[in-house]
Amino acid sequence: MSNEFEAQNHEVEETEAMPSMEDVLDQTLDVKIGDTVNGEVLTIDENNQLIVGIEGAGVEGVVPFREISSTPIDNVEDVVKVGDVIELVVVKQIKEKENGSFLLSRRRVEAKKIWKELEEKAENDETITVPVKKVVKGGLVVDAGVRGFIPASMVEDHFVKDFTPYKDKELEVKIVEIDPAENRLILSHKEIAAEKAAAERAEKLEQFEAGQTVTGTVARLANFGAFIDLGGIDGLVHISQIAHHHVKHPSDVLTVGEEVDVKILSVDEDRGRISLSIKELVPGPWEDIEEKAPKGAVLDGIVRRLVDFGAFVEVFPGVEGLVHISQIAHEHVNTPADKLSEGQEVQVKVLDVNPEENRLSLSIKALEEAPAKEEGADRDHKPRAKKSRPARKNNRGQAARQNQAAEEDTGFTFGDLLGDQLKGLDLSDED
Repeated sequence: MSNEFEAQNHEVEETEAMPSMEDVLDQTLDVKIGDTVNGEVLTIDENNQLIVGIEGAGVEGVVPFREISSTPIDNVEDVVKVGDVIELVVVKQIKEKENGSFLLSRRRVEAKKIWKELEEKAENDETITVPVKKVVKGGLVVDAGVRGFIPASMVEDHFVKDFTPYKDKELEVKIVEIDPAENRLILSHKEIAAEKAAAERAEKLEQFEAGQTVTGTVARLANFGAFIDLGGIDGLVHISQIAHHHVKHPSDVLTVGEEVDVKILSVDEDRGRISLSIKELVPGPWEDIEEKAPKGAVLDGIVRRLVDFGAFVEVFPGVEGLVHISQIAHEHVNTPADKLSEGQEVQVKVLDVNPEENRLSLSIKALEEAPAKEEGADRDHKPRAKKSRPARKNNRGQAARQNQAAEEDTGFTFGDLLGDQLKGLDLSDED
């Protein structure tokens, strides 16, 4: 009796311990491509591949080395070890099942999480920091957990000729475009670079104020002036502020790389501009003019301008004096162009100097020997002024207008401009 009971009890235990085939099939996981599964690392083979058992499926899979991590690794065991249970994506089914029934990827699981995080950052307009992995023709390839790309036009806020120095450099970037389905991630450093430059410029602008004298280096030259590097921030010397004399092009006076002292004329914080002057720190051309060009001095000069009443001759850079038409030659001169031409080199004698009004009266004929006069020529041919009251009134009105216009244009008085022509002229109202 006892033996029969034990046999029945054993039969019941065996029945409870061994599930039916139908029960086994019901509990087996149906593995499909694209599914996310858990797998236990069973071993690491000689090719650094992971052989894993897929939980709930009763089958094995293989994780190739390139699919273990989304970031470069040297040693597999730095990432996973035998016995670890890891999350995997089913990539495809393997027909030859020597290493397992399915090809799996841990990298793609990480990539899914990274793409999701990147999408959230893009929605929140957040920035990320990425290392530059490769410099290519069109820009920079970076590692954002997934492959990202910075087009050349979005690397900086200025033109960059050579991107080689960016290799292995970390850049803060904004997400411009993201498409996980296409593995497309476009990034930009340009906006951040511009914002950083603007902030640095504003901070540096605070160090300068109008009236200061500072030292800088000529950074580049343009037709309208020279840009001076003041230590990470540029200021402009307009061409009119380079020298006291006329400057055709900044390169005639300055060279790139040259160190110069400049005076700050103004600081525009709103527009981020600094206006500078070189000539403000250089003595004016009319300074000490009485010593450089005393009355009676003989100077070399260049004819700069011809006008109806004479010629302006430059005797020092920025210093021009007037040779009145009556002082060009001993003989009568109809127009200055009959005797002189612009750019001509001449010798002149200083007749008068007026430092307060920046004026020099010069003469060319004073350095030439006067021609001999025929005897009695002055007595026999002395001109007589015709008396005509209306004509005198008109002439005086016209003379007054010419006087005003000439003084405004040249700084010389009407008497200076007419010179000897007024001598002996009767301007009285008497008949």
